[in-house]
Amino acid sequence: MSSVSASGHLSASGRKKTPHFALKLFGSAAILIVAVLFVLKYVFRYYLHYSQAGFNDFAAPNYWPMRGWLLMHITAGMVALLTGPWQFWTDFRARYVRLHRWTGRVFLSSVAVGALCAYRMAAGTTFGWGFGFGLGVLASAWLTTAAMAYYAILRRRIQIHKEWMVRTYVVTFAFVTFRVLTEYGPTSHLRPYDDLMVTATWASWVLPLLATEVILQLRRMRSPGLSN
Repeated sequence: MSSVSASGHLSASGRKKTPHFALKLFGSAAILIVAVLFVLKYVFRYYLHYSQAGFNDFAAPNYWPMRGWLLMHITAGMVALLTGPWQFWTDFRARYVRLHRWTGRVFLSSVAVGALCAYRMAAGTTFGWGFGFGLGVLASAWLTTAAMAYYAILRRRIQIHKEWMVRTYVVTFAFVTFRVLTEYGPTSHLRPYDDLMVTATWASWVLPLLATEVILQLRRMRSPGLSN
């Protein structure tokens, strides 16, 4: 029988690898690596070139007057991107229960800060009302999924909490997906650029979240116990 020590560690007798352990571990590692590369390329540059000229080079001159909000937004998003994958590593959750809880709190708090800053940026953007509206809805989806995950864990609905955490991270990953759509592959060549920006703002989270929802619901239908 498994047991949990006072320090929050799962005893050796309780450590069981879940099905497809290697695949899940590889997936989590891949997501974390992509998140780190994204942070190094697209986040740190705002800290390293903190000037109006630097912002102009990054095609973000309209955010210079709101640079405080932008920096809080990208910092919170960075923390959420880097702490999120750890929430889905089953072995990590089992071995380090307390650490899992604290990283979960950091993740959800970062989402809340990032979303609130996004509202301010959406209201003040000069990229047009279409982009601003899309950014505001994205922030709402980010905040709502995080709130549902938090409410589920307060109610001790563990499986529901896990599913909403997955949805929250999918929306969080829109940071990365947006850049992929606008700077890499065939979509990056679509014009006019303003239309591309608006489309990418929606496609970066709506399509991944749709795919995620299909997968989650298929799991429920195949495993009746997951519906409890």
